[in-house]
Order: sequence, then structure tokens, then C-alpha cells
Amino acid sequence: MHLFPILDKHQPTVAEWLGARENYQWLHFGHGIQQVTPVALRVMLTRNIHELRLFGDSEDSPAGIVALSDINPNFKSATLWYVLGDKSHGGKGMTTQAARLMLAEGFGNLDLTSIYAWAVEDNKPSIKVLTNCGFKFIGRRRRGHCIDDKFYDVLLFDILSTEMVTKQNPHEHVTDQ
Repeated sequence: MHLFPILDKHQPTVAEWLGARENYQWLHFGHGIQQVTPVALRVMLTRNIHELRLFGDSEDSPAGIVALSDINPNFKSATLWYVLGDKSHGGKGMTTQAARLMLAEGFGNLDLTSIYAWAVEDNKPSIKVLTNCGFKFIGRRRRGHCIDDKFYDVLLFDILSTEMVTKQNPHEHVTDQ
């Protein structure tokens, strides 16, 4: 499993994933924006507040996207998010592995000291990814997300560079969506 840059040829696939309701219902990009259009994706790829990568076994058949957003070099912080676009890869631990690689990128090359994430309380696979990566639960934002006119709590997580587990136990079997 590897991380790959998002090239022009990948943008339609990534935009399709981020435009699919089964994915964007769990996301929020500020100001009520959930869907990322192809144009918005192109803009995200040019801004230095985002590091977006594909993940999968090969660049030609990616499984999903993992990203750091809201990168703040002054505060040395960012927000982690991810989408498993190709659901046939669900349950294989790829999203967790991709998140770990992106954390290593953030704490290593980007010199971050704190990475934040959140998940809707009913999104059990996402919560499992975060806890498997070593994120700590830090709080709850009550009724902070809405899906189909139903409000859900948002669970808040963070991890510090000093808490990052750099070597996965080879006998550990991680599964996620």
C-alpha cells in the first residue's frame, strides 16, 4: 500500500468519489460545504493548506484519498481526512495504512506537531481508523452534523507527533471500511 500524488488523469475519479453521497455525507469542508466539485478539487490541489494523496496498491488503480487540510505552519497543525473511494477494498485496512502514512508525512516532512480529526458518531469505520492510528478522543460536538435532516454528534480526536506510533505490530490485523 502506497500514497501517490493526484495527477490530472486521477481528478475525475477523485471528484466522483468526493461527489458521491455515500462519501460526502460524512464530510464537511466548512460553511456547509460537503461535496467537492471537480473545480473545487483543482483549487484544493493548488493551495498550500492541503496535502492530498491517493492511496492503493498501484497508481493506476487507487482505492481512495487521504489528506491533510487546514495546514497551519505557524501552529504546526492540520486536519486529517480520508475517503475510501473503491468500496471493494473495504475491510482490508488500507484506509488505516494510508492514514498512518499521511500522519508520518505530516509529522515528518511538514514538521507538524498536532493533527486533528473528527468523525460523525455513527461512522464506526472512520472512528476505528482514527483509534487504530493512535488518535485520542478529546471531545464531542453535540448535534454538529446533519444527514437527511437528522442531527448527529461529532467526535473530536487528535494526535501529537510525540504519540505517533511509527512501527505497526506485524502480527496486528487492522480492518476498516
